[in-house]
Amino acid sequence: MSSSFHEVSFPLSLAFGTTGGPERRNEIVLLSNGYESRNARWRHARRRFDAGSGIKSAQDLYALVAFFEARCGNLYGFRFKDPIDNLSCAYGQSVSALDQQIGSGDGSTTVFQLIKTYGDVGGTSAREIQKPVDGSILIAIDGVEITAPDFSADSETGQVTFADPPLEGTVITAGYEFDVPVRFDVERLDINLSHFHAGHIPTIPLVEIKPEVL
Repeated sequence: MSSSFHEVSFPLSLAFGTTGGPERRNEIVLLSNGYESRNARWRHARRRFDAGSGIKSAQDLYALVAFFEARCGNLYGFRFKDPIDNLSCAYGQSVSALDQQIGSGDGSTTVFQLIKTYGDVGGTSAREIQKPVDGSILIAIDGVEITAPDFSADSETGQVTFADPPLEGTVITAGYEFDVPVRFDVERLDINLSHFHAGHIPTIPLVEIKPEVL
């Protein structure tokens, strides 16, 4: 575990009702001839959430304060369950060992990173999954599911290690549940209990931690 990351989960009861999703950073320049020049400044999306709408009671507020204090504010990252996107399969479906292709065998490589690919006929985007849920990972080689001890999976990095390297040309697929590594995107919580009872929902911004800084 990274010294700047705690392998603990944001309270699930507070995660439900969260708003947010992926953010992209692109540069769009309007040229003198009226055309546009567009360039991606970020290779991958970064997810942002607001967990304030998940606060339903004074008990929830206390749980949030306790969790915030245990993380020393925004100093330590933690796991967050995205209410919409937390499975290797499409929303509403069941996880299968055939959900995502994570690589191809070459007869020597034994370690593969879990990924999730989003795409259609227009394009694709691959996302590294570094925080799978422990015990949820299913693996298949050429469509045949395998089990331990033929492979092991690290729930803190998303790496799958095979006991023997998959044969050259074989297709390796995986299914899993996963969390998003995030941190608080504020240095203080601005909570007023009387405002809460009056219907004021505090803003609790969370931001995804990219792999380079986990």
